[in-house]
Amino acid sequence: MDLQEIKPREGSGTYRIDDCDDLVVMENIDWGCIPSGRFYTDNHGIVLVCTGGRAQFEYDDVKYTLAKNDLFLYMRRNIISNFMASSDFNCRQIWFTRSEIWNLNIYSDTNLMDMVYLRQHPKVHLTDDDMSLIESYFQLLFHRMKDRSAILYPDIVRSLVGTVMLEMLSMMRRDEEKSLMVCTNRPEQDSQEGASSGVHRRRLADKFMRMAEQSDGRVRKVDEFASQLNITPKYLSAILKETMNCRPSTVIQLFTMKAIERRLRFTDMTIQEISNDLNFPNPSFFGKYFKEHAGMTPLGYRNKYHKRNNQQSSND
Repeated sequence: MDLQEIKPREGSGTYRIDDCDDLVVMENIDWGCIPSGRFYTDNHGIVLVCTGGRAQFEYDDVKYTLAKNDLFLYMRRNIISNFMASSDFNCRQIWFTRSEIWNLNIYSDTNLMDMVYLRQHPKVHLTDDDMSLIESYFQLLFHRMKDRSAILYPDIVRSLVGTVMLEMLSMMRRDEEKSLMVCTNRPEQDSQEGASSGVHRRRLADKFMRMAEQSDGRVRKVDEFASQLNITPKYLSAILKETMNCRPSTVIQLFTMKAIERRLRFTDMTIQEISNDLNFPNPSFFGKYFKEHAGMTPLGYRNKYHKRNNQQSSND
């Protein structure tokens, strides 16, 4: 069966900061946007909060069921298949691109191992109090996104979205700590050596993530990070596969693109200066690298966001 790409819908109950799809908030699910078979999003992660009914689907071949008060985090490019739902199933949704996550600036406020946990455990059940709090944020967000008259409208919306996502991460972290307590309190026959080894691997993965972030895009070779961790590249790859279900090169690319995009959007550095600053061999190689991962040239990316900012300024 063919694999289909889905994108944020248009129409009633769907809100954007401007006319682009970088950050989209939806009040309810649109059944017409859900194809049969297998589908994915190429550019967006999605937060879904179930407000009623039930749904069942496979997420990268693992079966999940969503019911009221369940929160689910979809990571971009993962595949959903065999989606089925009750007629009363509904959910709030936040669609976001990688660039918009950098704007929300939530990574710097959370432990990177949260992201490891979320990749392994994308579903969390919220308490009634949790759900009441999240719903109040959504109602405030819907109200603000319907009225664009505020001078600082885009910043206000991003602040609200960042806050609600931090609240969700806090709830997920609490769930993670409960899981770790269960593991810690297992009987001795469950192998303390195995548990200790698992903790060690998690710490190595966490350290690698922090090193990749702190390199700010200047180190892009897996073997350099492995050497700093005193392990082999093969073992580092095995750790990342186990803890995050991804490759070290994927993490390195993530933080490299963050470093590039930040310089293109928020500095006056030339393409040559950015290339030199991030230790690329030359501007031509830098341009090919960026276009491969962003789908446009560095200059095209810069012009896109400068144009958008100028339009927002003129509207204000």
